Amino acid sequence: MVLLLPVLGTLLCAFMVSSEVAPQADFNVQGVAGKWYLIGFATNAQWFVNHKASMKMGTALFTPTADGDLDMSYGSLLSDGSCWRMNNLAKKTDMPGKFTYTSQRCGSVNDMRMVDVKYDEYILAHTVKSKGADSTVVNKLYGRGVELSADLLEKFRQFSLENGILPENIVYLPRNAECPAA
Repeated sequence: MVLLLPVLGTLLCAFMVSSEVAPQADFNVQGVAGKWYLIGFATNAQWFVNHKASMKMGTALFTPTADGDLDMSYGSLLSDGSCWRMNNLAKKTDMPGKFTYTSQRCGSVNDMRMVDVKYDEYILAHTVKSKGADSTVVNKLYGRGVELSADLLEKFRQFSLENGILPENIVYLPRNAECPAA
């Protein structure tokens, strides 16, 4: 019981932070359709702390479905020339800009919110990943091109700090060649 209380307290705090993060009010799922570059990544997750030095920019393809869900595919070229790929179908919720999905890779349940979107320029996405008693915040900054303004990079950094991410775990990914079409 003594061990359970800190775990529940941490989980409650993570959900309270997430519940305060609202998606963009006028979110339009069709507006995010197409190719995006993953420019910024921020999380305190241990796997990230262990691998952030080797991570590079990748591309995401967002494809809205007929019923308002969001098919998400991601690819990043690895140093050995192979591609790391991930696909998920994010299901829409009653709140526009909020989606849920279960990661096919690790089985985590994800609550994703499109917090700030300028459809021809950038997306700031906030996700709370939960698996068992563990909960982790992941923020991502996508751009339509490989570069974003210093103001947007700072906006992402500030947003991540406000969501409890340590400064050293907020990174801007180095450019990378793209994966060939799958």
